[in-house]
Amino acid sequence: MAKVYLVGAGPGDPELITVKGMKTIAKADVLLYDRLVNEELLQYASPGTKFIYCGKMPDQHTLKQEEINDLLCYYARQGKVVTRLKGGDPFIFGRGGEEAAVLYKEGIDFEIVPGITSGAAAPAYAGIPLTHRELSSSVTFVSGVDPNQDTVEYWTDLAKHKGTLCIYMGVKKFPYTCEQLTKYGMDPDLPVAIIHWGTTSEQKTITGTLATIQNKLHLIANPSMIVIGEVVRLREQLQWFEKTQLSAVSSAI
Repeated sequence: MAKVYLVGAGPGDPELITVKGMKTIAKADVLLYDRLVNEELLQYASPGTKFIYCGKMPDQHTLKQEEINDLLCYYARQGKVVTRLKGGDPFIFGRGGEEAAVLYKEGIDFEIVPGITSGAAAPAYAGIPLTHRELSSSVTFVSGVDPNQDTVEYWTDLAKHKGTLCIYMGVKKFPYTCEQLTKYGMDPDLPVAIIHWGTTSEQKTITGTLATIQNKLHLIANPSMIVIGEVVRLREQLQWFEKTQLSAVSSAI
């Protein structure tokens, strides 16, 4: 029976996909997957599954969003089970809401399968709890590439935030972000961590403050998650994954 599954593949570690998400891979006739999906997950698809790569990089899209929407509808109308596999969670900066709206409009049956978003997973693998009873009782997720956010009101509200701030897709514009946050009142000494390819064997983390982190940006690239807040100070005690990776490399040598 035709159906489209909008599935979160998790943050990169293939073991972090949900059981339900894994089942949708196995039952798919057609599987459309993004750049940040760990391709190890594709091996769990059934023989004969049609794979369609939909990867997007800044200013370089394999398929436009409208083309992806059309493909979802096209294969569903052919009676296929379609799994749309997205990095992280489909409803957190994954454009899953847009795709679901198209499916609804076209009268196509769909289901949302949540995934672990990188905003939660990358900090956890870097030893940074997003909330802490003494340090942060709230978390804000924002996109670093939203063209509508560059207003006085936006930066004023963000700079006044007292909890943890997580910025997706924000490395390229981060010098400007630091400038605006401090301009509108955020403490320049607030700790910052930038986590590259979180939860994978390529994970790398740099730390600093709003005032100093720009001196290290040449050491990092996208995809990376930016975390701002007092909880970053806990990384010194709680980092575990990168130590494990380092130990594994040392043992191999």
